[in-house]
Amino acid sequence: MGPPYPPLPERSAEVRQRFAEEARAERPDLSTLCLLLAAQADGSLDEAGTDAAQIELDRLAGLLPYRPGSPLAWATALHQLLGVGCGFRGCAADYHRLESSLLHEVLRRRRGLPILLSLVWMEVARRAGAPVYGVALPGHFVVGFGAAQEQVLADPFDGGRVLTGTDAELLVVGATGAPLEPAMLTPAAPLDVVLRILNNIRAWAAARPERSDVALWAVELSLLLPSHPARLRYERAQLLVQRGEFVCGAAELDAYAELVAAVDESAASRVRHQAHAARARLN
Repeated sequence: MGPPYPPLPERSAEVRQRFAEEARAERPDLSTLCLLLAAQADGSLDEAGTDAAQIELDRLAGLLPYRPGSPLAWATALHQLLGVGCGFRGCAADYHRLESSLLHEVLRRRRGLPILLSLVWMEVARRAGAPVYGVALPGHFVVGFGAAQEQVLADPFDGGRVLTGTDAELLVVGATGAPLEPAMLTPAAPLDVVLRILNNIRAWAAARPERSDVALWAVELSLLLPSHPARLRYERAQLLVQRGEFVCGAAELDAYAELVAAVDESAASRVRHQAHAARARLN
């Protein structure tokens, strides 16, 4: 089952405005952005619900021992609290549930995708004063503690198990077939984390054509981020046409054609043809 119902139009507009403002803040707050994203998916998530999620993150942080010390001590303390004590972890079935990408549901179910479980680890640890950050390994998101020379990685999807160098290498090789590169271990920027979560939601919806509503809002939130792939405008146009909004979809296709004409006129011509075909469907 998916979330119960989408938000009303006025609530959706308010959520999107706040999402855009937070994304453009000098220091965007990751938990706030992810809860606004969740409110776009789940109409039952109101202000009280988002406040409750933040309070739960605060509560969990308060259960950590006072400043454990080394990166390894922090990673071990988070594993004991969240993985062992609270039962936060993932399983294969989580990849088939939209709730696995929604922070308030992950806090409630204690299940989620690797990136959302990592988000819980990061937000709890950050509140407690840990040197924590996300690490966007290809195909599998984990968390890091400490500076590069003393970095310790943990896998929240596996209950926060502390990873050896070989473990991280195997995760990357398993996902890509390529070796682990040092650049893969750098901290992920908050907006990159949000875009990756939205990409996961788009992938979930792409496998379920009947959920084009989810695909559309995920694309539209992605477009509100200060930096995003230009091709998302084309994806939005296609979704509008797919949903029967031919006039809006055709206008978006024309706008995208103008964007790409400078670098690829043949691609622009194909997109203009799609816009013409969309308008023809009005007759």
